[in-house]
Amino acid sequence: MRLALGAVRPCTIPTQTIRMPIRCAVAVPQQLKLGKRWTEYHGSKNWEGLLDPLDDKLRGEILRYGKFVEATYNSFEFDPSSPLYATCRYPKHSLLNRSGLPGTGYRLTKNLHATSGIQLPSWVDKLPSWVSNQSSWIGYVAVCQDEQEITRLGRRDVVLAYRGTATCLEWLENLRSTLTQIPNATSDLSPYLSGPMVESGFLSLYTSYTAKCRSLQEEVREEISRLLQSYGDEPLSITITGHSLGAALATLTAYDITKTFNHAPSISVISFGGPRVGNPSFRCEVEKRGIKILRIVNSNDIITKVPGFVINDDVENGGIHVAGPGAVSSWLQKTVVENAQWGYADVGRELRLCSNNSPIVNGPNSNVATCHELDTYLHLVNGFKTSTCPLRSTAKRVLKTTYRQERIRIR
Repeated sequence: MRLALGAVRPCTIPTQTIRMPIRCAVAVPQQLKLGKRWTEYHGSKNWEGLLDPLDDKLRGEILRYGKFVEATYNSFEFDPSSPLYATCRYPKHSLLNRSGLPGTGYRLTKNLHATSGIQLPSWVDKLPSWVSNQSSWIGYVAVCQDEQEITRLGRRDVVLAYRGTATCLEWLENLRSTLTQIPNATSDLSPYLSGPMVESGFLSLYTSYTAKCRSLQEEVREEISRLLQSYGDEPLSITITGHSLGAALATLTAYDITKTFNHAPSISVISFGGPRVGNPSFRCEVEKRGIKILRIVNSNDIITKVPGFVINDDVENGGIHVAGPGAVSSWLQKTVVENAQWGYADVGRELRLCSNNSPIVNGPNSNVATCHELDTYLHLVNGFKTSTCPLRSTAKRVLKTTYRQERIRIR
């Protein structure tokens, strides 16, 4: 099984046998009132004193935002044989309910799309359309409208939720792991540091557009501008959340919003299994702009240790290797996995978890894909107590004790 960076599901190729993702029935705890302390739970103090031990209110909020991300996967059409491939399966008014999130108090206001900037050769037109699908539904914007939920949260909350890699061109963008300058970026950092740079593929998916498809950047800016005009006079927060590739796009989105809007409200990123996004200068820019990022990291998840590389999880032969833009080699595997930083830097506060501590995840069927699953992350967050007691005994009770390891054949 070949797993692209950020993919919960592999690139769905006809006639190829693939493994379905693990589905863990993680329940979101009863939501507790945040009240006047909402800014702390939104990261105003970098979650100081809330992570170890993990505060129950923060746990509930992390899981709640994780469910918003889960809804993006549940709503995405993965079947390449479908005429609706790479689109959203549900209309806006019913997406949250039909994707497993009834009663959130949020209303979906905008669908979001990511477009690849990769220029394909003309002969690609002879291949199935799913191979060259350039623009895909990547997530949504939702706004809290329920007065009781607004009271519980202490403010009106805007959520932007992103899925991970799903299409072939997104897979190819992940290979573009070289750093590139952010357009129109200014920095007053040390002269010994280069300007803010981010991974080429991530930036391409955020800023690229076609004659028929607007860029994700344009969609986000338009919707945030509209929402600020509608709700800017009341307590307001923007929470951007995503898994894997979606985590990288969440970080770029937060940076872009603060750069575009002079009086942006409180902005936080809750990311699950995200790769490194940019260089040390980019990290400094993010911190200078007051963006708060909470990175949920599984120490066994290789995606969190590298930028855009492809993992080949050869379970049957017991081997794992990493492929970069050039030839696959043992040297590249050793360099990427063990040694190289490739000019990248982690950004934000980290909540480090470990799937080895879970008897459910750390089983005979555990592999690279398992460690990267969003469901694995939600399970670990639900169970984490402290670094000295990493998994609560009650964690087992909210999980199915067996994994679904079905294999399906896409036709």
